[in-house]
Amino acid sequence: MAVSFRSVKIVAISALVLLLSIGGVFFAGYLIKLDREIRDRFAGARWALPAQVYAAPQELYVGLPLNARDLVHELSRLGYREDAELGMTGTYSGGAQRVDLYARAFSFWDGPQPAQKLSVTFSGDMVSAVTDASSGEARDIVRLDPMLIGSIYPKQGEDRVLVRLGDLPPLLPKGLVAVEDHDFYSHSGVSLKAILRASVANLRAGHVVQGGSTITQQLVKNFFLNSRQTWNRKFNEAFMALLLESHYSKDEILEAYLNEVHVGQDGNRAVHGFGLGAQFYFNKPLNELRPHEIALLVGIVKGPSYYNPRRNPKRATERRNLVLGVFRDEGLISDADYQQYVQMPLGVVGGRGGGVERYPAFVQLVRRQLEADYKEEDLTNEGLRIFTTLDPRAQEALETRVLEQLPLIEKMRKIKPGLLEAAGAITSADRGEVLALVGGRDVRFPGFNRALDSRRSIGSLAKPFVYLTALQQPEQYNLETVLEDEPIELKLPGAALWAPKNYDRQLHGPQHLYMALAQSYNLPTVRLGLALGPDAVLKTMRATGYQGEAKALPSIFLGALDASPLQVAQMYGTIASGGFQARPSAIREVQTKEGQPLQRFPLEVKQTIAEGPVYLLTWAMQRVMTLGTGRAAYTQLSPDTVVAGKSGTTDDYRDSWFAGFGADRVTVIWVGRDDNQPTGLSGSSGALPIWSRVMKDLHVRSIEPIPPGSVEEILVDPDSGLRADEHCYNAVTVPYLRGFGPQDWAPCAAQAEQGPLQWLKDIFGH
Repeated sequence: MAVSFRSVKIVAISALVLLLSIGGVFFAGYLIKLDREIRDRFAGARWALPAQVYAAPQELYVGLPLNARDLVHELSRLGYREDAELGMTGTYSGGAQRVDLYARAFSFWDGPQPAQKLSVTFSGDMVSAVTDASSGEARDIVRLDPMLIGSIYPKQGEDRVLVRLGDLPPLLPKGLVAVEDHDFYSHSGVSLKAILRASVANLRAGHVVQGGSTITQQLVKNFFLNSRQTWNRKFNEAFMALLLESHYSKDEILEAYLNEVHVGQDGNRAVHGFGLGAQFYFNKPLNELRPHEIALLVGIVKGPSYYNPRRNPKRATERRNLVLGVFRDEGLISDADYQQYVQMPLGVVGGRGGGVERYPAFVQLVRRQLEADYKEEDLTNEGLRIFTTLDPRAQEALETRVLEQLPLIEKMRKIKPGLLEAAGAITSADRGEVLALVGGRDVRFPGFNRALDSRRSIGSLAKPFVYLTALQQPEQYNLETVLEDEPIELKLPGAALWAPKNYDRQLHGPQHLYMALAQSYNLPTVRLGLALGPDAVLKTMRATGYQGEAKALPSIFLGALDASPLQVAQMYGTIASGGFQARPSAIREVQTKEGQPLQRFPLEVKQTIAEGPVYLLTWAMQRVMTLGTGRAAYTQLSPDTVVAGKSGTTDDYRDSWFAGFGADRVTVIWVGRDDNQPTGLSGSSGALPIWSRVMKDLHVRSIEPIPPGSVEEILVDPDSGLRADEHCYNAVTVPYLRGFGPQDWAPCAAQAEQGPLQWLKDIFGH
């Protein structure tokens, strides 16, 4: 029996050793697999980095039309704060005549610009001096750091701005460690004390209710695993944390955590890392955060949704103050500082969207233009830096007026609140750069972009192109050409009888060409278009940038063709620039994440229409604003501001348009309903109130009445259309293409009463 028992014991021990050996082999394999996974992931690029999209920077130079109030507003928009001492970058101080600021450093597409203290002096509404605040030396031109306006990230994707540990304010990493993992620098990735404490709580509850995770374990969970509280996941987490710490330093792990941790949600976009968190909540870089702001970010880590400062400000404040208490207890801030900071407001900026992703309609345009040259993974993974043409001042004006005016129009017209929609585009008059874009009345919602994708009938916005076609034939047409305002009926192939009517259903007798356009009369326009031919008119439209599929039918004379607001802006931009067509561009430069130039987007302009006829048309469109359907704009604009424009109203008042320009800006506004039902709004009653207020806010520059060499200005009697002189009391100066003006004198002119040889008598005497 003894031998038998001893044999069994030996067999049992052997079996146990074998099992332990096999288990050890499997465990070793398991550890090797985990170790390889950790090293492979951490060895190269650790994150997919979405492209960062920047607005155009605010430039400062002598002669810039900008006052101190507007500069302070721009600085506030960039997250600068008032500080008389200018103690750090991102601060300013000043009054009505001078603003001092400590501008941030920034790496632009043409080279880095260092941080610098500046003094900007104003004379009224103009910059009179820009000087170095330290040396007093004059500066030719200075750019402020551009606003981060969005990112290009995959759907349901993560967004982040990478930071380096050495670039952070020391309070952030020290405070984070004090709150999240006090023993971070002494443990090996796993804290036994924390695990024992959590184990007791979990055993008492009968399931996992508390974690004992270190910062390293949290990084592993976020980076490699999921957030489910299971024993298997916790087991993997612990061993991966130990392995991670065996390969990387504490500072490397902490830096990775600072860039990885989830700090908020913006719709489909997950906000990760403290770098983007500072922009998202405070609209400024991390190194400019004050202690109470750092405390809020650290506190949010515990639960970004639960402690969301925009939705739960009271809860977030309590959490922030608790964190500030830890900072004080750890000696990171003084008790006096603690008492001060717990009284401070949260300081969170904005609502939905926060400090970034402010302009989804514009960012959507940027993305589409980039997709022609870049793959999707390049835009969402490589951390590209995209410098755009967006002008924050123009964008703010467009958004403000859309949000303000639509409810007023609905109330005035007794339209159900929220039923009207609007879209708008602002471009530069000479370059076609897109300065602002609004895709709907919910300006922060990245949904249907009406500015780009809504194809609506443009109505009377088409009429200027009929008249431009005529003015390119000076031997037959000029601004004083008389057009008949008489009924007309047309039988089009395969269609019902077409019998257009004037807007007011009235006949107005013969009309000078420019006045027919100014009053937007349909019948003279149709008669002129028929004389020119639909093909010729459509050719003119295409020369200005129209790329739609409209057919050459008479109905296009009155706007029976569809276009988006941005497409209309391109067409009117060709007129504004004197006949030079430019493709609307939203991008200036693309850089790598290291700041190296990758691609420039040069200006692409080509002259498609002669400058002379365009000048004549612009003259007529100025009369639209002073004599015709756009004259209500001057309830907002100064009477001496010269602009040109055209209203647009479609059948049954389904679409209300206004498009026009000054010397520097082209603005297009559309108002209507998404279901294409009538609104009762004409172009003048719906879109024009928004347009005129936007142009006022932009301080639009007047069009300069300087005719090109191909144009001559002649004093004309408006009754006869013939040459006039000082004896004609109502004479007006009208531009003509050189050599095609009237040669005969009007009856009111003194010359008309003289004989055919009077000029010889004037020279040689009687």
